[in-house]
Amino acid sequence: MKPVVRLAAAAAAGALAVGGFAPFGVFALPVVALATLLWLVDTVSPRSAAMTGFAFGMGWFLAGVSWVNVSLSQFGGMPLPLSLLATVLFCAYLSLFPAAVCAAMRTLRPSVALTPWLFAALWVSSEWLRGTLFTGFPWLASGYAHATPSPLAGYVPLFGVHGAGFVAALMAGVLALFVLRRIALRPVLLSLAALLAFGALLGSVRWTEPTGRPLTVSLLQGNIEQSMKWVPERLPDSMQTYLDLARAWPADLVVLPETAIPLPYAEIDPAWLAAVRATGRDVLMGAVTLGEVDGRARYFNSAVALGHDDARYSKSHLVPFGEFTPPLFAWTLQVLSIPMSDFGRGAKVQPPLALAGEKVAVNICYEDVFGEELIDAAREATLLVNVSNTAWFGDSLAQPQHLQIAQIRALELGRPMLRATNTGMTAAIQPDGRVVAALPAFTRAALRVELQGYQGLTPFMRWGNVPVLLLALAVIIVAAVQRKRG
Repeated sequence: MKPVVRLAAAAAAGALAVGGFAPFGVFALPVVALATLLWLVDTVSPRSAAMTGFAFGMGWFLAGVSWVNVSLSQFGGMPLPLSLLATVLFCAYLSLFPAAVCAAMRTLRPSVALTPWLFAALWVSSEWLRGTLFTGFPWLASGYAHATPSPLAGYVPLFGVHGAGFVAALMAGVLALFVLRRIALRPVLLSLAALLAFGALLGSVRWTEPTGRPLTVSLLQGNIEQSMKWVPERLPDSMQTYLDLARAWPADLVVLPETAIPLPYAEIDPAWLAAVRATGRDVLMGAVTLGEVDGRARYFNSAVALGHDDARYSKSHLVPFGEFTPPLFAWTLQVLSIPMSDFGRGAKVQPPLALAGEKVAVNICYEDVFGEELIDAAREATLLVNVSNTAWFGDSLAQPQHLQIAQIRALELGRPMLRATNTGMTAAIQPDGRVVAALPAFTRAALRVELQGYQGLTPFMRWGNVPVLLLALAVIIVAAVQRKRG
């Protein structure tokens, strides 16, 4: 195969993989795409394999996270040519990880039996690194394609999103071997069927159990346009919108989205706060709060329980450039116009909030992408609540992809996950990953659901990513020993 054809095929396979994620949800596509990638690098040099993996990554990320450009240009104020360049460079950085996987595969050259296992080990290790280095960007980790109703969703409560990703990559390796080595069809089908059947069987296990009485929750979606949200003249409209929604949909717990009112919390009219507070047994609202870090006053991106002075959660995992500026990148503030873009960092571990008879573990927007970071608070919680403002990404793939990520978090942690967002997707998710109700994006409405809190620990809550990472490391070591022995 000519190099140009191979690179084009890899980029097309990468773009095809995006069809496995929300809103498309054809969860077999990433498996087929990864099998195609392994087939494309089977006989090439490590350098050519790296280029092929890079092309796969560019197709994958340009198709899957191009919404980054929307936030930079449309809402961040960056000139379009510069925002396009920044998006391409960002995707190029993300593409280094599949490039490294392919280069390692051709360098180690594992035995036939070990090939699927090594590919799965390298792939999942690269995705874990991508979600860890430089504060991490685990978006589109392959396991996210296997939220409910994928048969592989059953692996998630045991081994997390990377466990499902490992199994998916293992299946891709088996498919690639069938094509490359002409192995018999029967063992291939039996292997794939066994992995799928075991995942489906695990999906019937209930790792956690309901606790307490049912409660009603109202999740408010104000649909305040991002370009208008920070305009001072629009502030009264925003405040009236959320007050009207709260009054129309009273509940045991009323939840307003991230930075629902674009004012520091201390400056919001106390009469308005009291009126909203009166609409629920408890009310949780995303707000900008003032605190202190190292003796210096700082703003925090928080969620505040109205009427409870000390009941608040402050965001810990901040978004680079959106909520803090990394060292050596202060110059970006000259080309970006993002309001309130220099927040203080909340404590890594914050106890759940006692609201409406439940213990509520709060996370804000992007934080729910980092499943292992939510474990400590979730152990003591009965309910998970995410408040977000994904209006930054417009009408793009970001919103359904984020909802799918929340489905995985509910599976990993065995708790209901509630999402209150400004423009979408506001939803309620059960511990088995099912979306039981959701509002259409870009509508002004409220979602009221009745549910119960849950208690107990999933295996993932006990061990986190450690088991799948140890398995991956063991496989890589075996492959390295094989290679050394020739």
